[in-house]
Amino acid sequence: MAYVDDRFARHQAVTQFTTIKQPMITTEEPLSLWERTSPEVDLAQQGPRLDAVDVAIVGGGYTGLSTALHCAENGLSVQVLEANCIGFGGSGRNVGFVNAAAWLPPARVRKKLGETYGPRFVERFSRAPAEVFDLIEKHQIQCEVTRTGTIHAAHSRSGMKDLTARHAEWQRLGQPVDLLNPKETKEMTGSERFHGGLLDHRAGTINPMGYCRGLARAARGAGAEISIGTRVTNLSKIGTGWRVETDQSAVTAKTVVLGTNAYTDALWPRLQGVFTPIHYMQAATVPLGEKADAILPGRQGLWDTGTVIRSYRKDAAGRLLIGTMGRAIGTEKRGLTRRWAQQQISHAFPALGPVEIETVWDGKIAMTPDHLPRIHQLEDGLWTPIGYNGRGITTGTVFGKSMAALLTGADPADLPLPLTQLKRVPNNGFKTAFFDLALTATQAWRSR
Repeated sequence: MAYVDDRFARHQAVTQFTTIKQPMITTEEPLSLWERTSPEVDLAQQGPRLDAVDVAIVGGGYTGLSTALHCAENGLSVQVLEANCIGFGGSGRNVGFVNAAAWLPPARVRKKLGETYGPRFVERFSRAPAEVFDLIEKHQIQCEVTRTGTIHAAHSRSGMKDLTARHAEWQRLGQPVDLLNPKETKEMTGSERFHGGLLDHRAGTINPMGYCRGLARAARGAGAEISIGTRVTNLSKIGTGWRVETDQSAVTAKTVVLGTNAYTDALWPRLQGVFTPIHYMQAATVPLGEKADAILPGRQGLWDTGTVIRSYRKDAAGRLLIGTMGRAIGTEKRGLTRRWAQQQISHAFPALGPVEIETVWDGKIAMTPDHLPRIHQLEDGLWTPIGYNGRGITTGTVFGKSMAALLTGADPADLPLPLTQLKRVPNNGFKTAFFDLALTATQAWRSR
């Protein structure tokens, strides 16, 4: 059953919600390394082009564009409304890991979701990287794709114990995941700092902005209209449909999908409160050439088992990227994040010697209390997938396809996980402030 915010349930014929007046956010600096190096070009068309559509989509990231592509391929008229540029949010600032499943091991997913949805979620998201790679191949998306897997590396003995248990579960499920000993992990990563690792052959890496822009190109090619620089300011229920007002004009739609995830604003009451926003920052070196050949020679993505994780990868030009939870503080020339990146790279790869940092940036992750995403039906004809917990590439792609199936007649009971009501995270503002402070302190401590 659809969940209707009880503060507004008394409205019947026309239900009008929060109006927000926020300027388009622009910057002369690239959002990330990926925006500057994306092989796919950006879209330039401004403003809504359709007055009435089957589906209006708010947000030009993975969720919105996957929804648009699959809806258009199924014959629906689609208008995407993006307040800034394609990939402005987490999609263009992503690490670029195309990972399978969720942060949680399969047994915990089954326990949390039950025997109907638990196995379904695990199976569907085990196939999620293949769905991403299939779209890349089908639409010839230029995004520096690799399909050599990702490595979850043990930063401690306890981390290795956790990975060993995860490996046993994946083996029971018949999935192509290998447990690496310390020697094998060193050979694949170029670092002696890990106690072992888990190599997931289902996974890979991409230029995340390239993938996002490629989805936009594919969606437009399928017939979807995409408008950038167009902020949605108000949603009004009109009969069985919706009036979607923007800072330029209005669109009427039979259905609306909010695809904003961690960059959700005040457009819909209470939606910002269902996740805790966590920043994730990254730093990229200059291209390192032959001296970095021994580091991730297969270009796998790497992240560790630490509570405050660190991620590593190389891009197509030979830059080494490192990331962790927290804000980017300072610039590539000076500041805390630059010092942190150089210190951590030196610790993990001491033979590399001093490195020059080319750029730093950060983005936001929508973390949920149980580390699982959500699909909410906010009202009749109004949907949002949200709370991706750092797995935006696969989750956004899969949920976009699921939304399209739902809007073309699929049973909601066939979704990858059950529809749930909005549930505010307790003390969310305090948690956000606490995490910001704690993660900044951790970054400073690790910069010593």
